[in-house]
Amino acid sequence: MKRIHVYVSGAVQGVFFRHHTKERALELGVTGWVRNLPDGRVEAVFEGEDGSVDRMIAFCKEGPPSAHVTKVELKGESWTGEFKDFVVKR
Repeated sequence: MKRIHVYVSGAVQGVFFRHHTKERALELGVTGWVRNLPDGRVEAVFEGEDGSVDRMIAFCKEGPPSAHVTKVELKGESWTGEFKDFVVKR
């Protein structure tokens, strides 16, 4: 099991990035959360099986069709199993 903290930069707010991230996480069985940051980035925490979390990272590097991702920062963390589902934080 894997946990990763992700920060996505670029034109990633106002393009349904959080919505598409949640949809993809639910498809892959990944738990955690995603939210917009005041500085224009999107922040997310993903927990799940290694391959599924890796696919979420790949998604973040591309984003939905209307997004333009310029940078993805990754911070590995210890898996906790604290999340029951995947949510969009406000």
